[in-house]
Amino acid sequence: MIYLFEQYGYDKKGYLDIASEELCAIIPKERIARVLKRKKNDATCFSIDYDEIEQKHRFETSYFIGVDWIVEDKRAICIQPKQNKSDVEINYLKMLLDALEEPENFNHLDELCEIEFDKPRILISQKQDLLSPFLMVQFLQLLKQIVRKGLKKSYFPVTQNLNARTKGKILVSTDIRVNKIKGNHIKTVCKFQEFGTDCDENRILKKAYLFCRRAICNYEMILDVKSLQQIINYIHPAFENISDDIEISKIKSFKRNPLYKEYNQALKLAQLILKRYAYNITLTAQQKISTPPFWIDMSKLFELYVYKKLREVFDKDEVKYHFKAYYQELDFVVKSKDGNSIFVIDAKYKPKYKDHSVSKDDIRQISGYARLKKVYEELELNDYDKNINCLIIYSHQDGLESFRASSFIHNDEPNSLSIMKEENYVNIFKIGVKLPEIESLN
Repeated sequence: MIYLFEQYGYDKKGYLDIASEELCAIIPKERIARVLKRKKNDATCFSIDYDEIEQKHRFETSYFIGVDWIVEDKRAICIQPKQNKSDVEINYLKMLLDALEEPENFNHLDELCEIEFDKPRILISQKQDLLSPFLMVQFLQLLKQIVRKGLKKSYFPVTQNLNARTKGKILVSTDIRVNKIKGNHIKTVCKFQEFGTDCDENRILKKAYLFCRRAICNYEMILDVKSLQQIINYIHPAFENISDDIEISKIKSFKRNPLYKEYNQALKLAQLILKRYAYNITLTAQQKISTPPFWIDMSKLFELYVYKKLREVFDKDEVKYHFKAYYQELDFVVKSKDGNSIFVIDAKYKPKYKDHSVSKDDIRQISGYARLKKVYEELELNDYDKNINCLIIYSHQDGLESFRASSFIHNDEPNSLSIMKEENYVNIFKIGVKLPEIESLN
């Protein structure tokens, strides 16, 4: 296994302290890149090039964390959320937990995580398991939303041995074996439909919930177990009278209903969690884990996290999330009720912006968004000759932990906790936000 951290190889050469002969024996000298298909632009998770001059492999990683094969069944790679700091690890689970406290974010989880169950599994330690707790945090937060609204009711089949009455369909062969052959002529085995919460959908959710409840104690190093336990305590009463007795074949083949979006998402996560543990609850306690290759998009997670931070300052109708105009999709459009904060905002998972200027490409992108007529109309600006303020929110561990209204008012003070103007540009600003950290990796 080769261990790297995200955004590796940009500020340094990217050569690993591994014998070249060892790598060359496994990794070919031609370029290797792991590319994920995306709706907009395809994304590269990592790339490996062979430097003929140095006679070494050069590694470069982007904004994805995860585990995957470099050469299938021979050498794997694990990319961790470290951001080039050996003493600080980004607590991506706390980011997710915080982000999902905002219900709107449940509508934007597409492409956040990709799992490849069709590839051979990779053996890792439980400490290296980024996938399981990531799925569990999403699932438990979503289950909390569902319980708050009330569990879905539907018709489900029930088989009972009824006393002195019949209902629905009589199961003749079962009734003969259970009752008649034993001389019990009063009882009858019947199958009928009942309406309630003990349906297949809720049974699948209950089963995955039990897996999560048992597994989270294994991730105390990175999980806020206390917060998750509060969620579990909230969820538990709703599922007390629901059985978890459901066949594995039924879980695998269960068809989700897209009309119930929250249920659809929760069932998808439940199926992933159960499949992740091979439908065997005893595997949740293992120290060595066999994981399918997976990738988590940290830039997407950062976007969700930023939206939660913006919602702490602005009302929902003041922040438009994923605003669409002319086949383009903006991260955020903000207009405060008092009119003091009017911005087109882009979230960039790029800590280098603390000490470097925003790249020309990012400035061109957000400036292009701010020139769209539909954006002017959304912000109720009639003067098309006036430039809309553009703001880049980037990740940095010396940034703000939380925003406040004054954060969005420009201040030229060197140590100001508000937006900073980008030099050489008009109405282009930036501000850093601090991400949760895991203080100790030991």
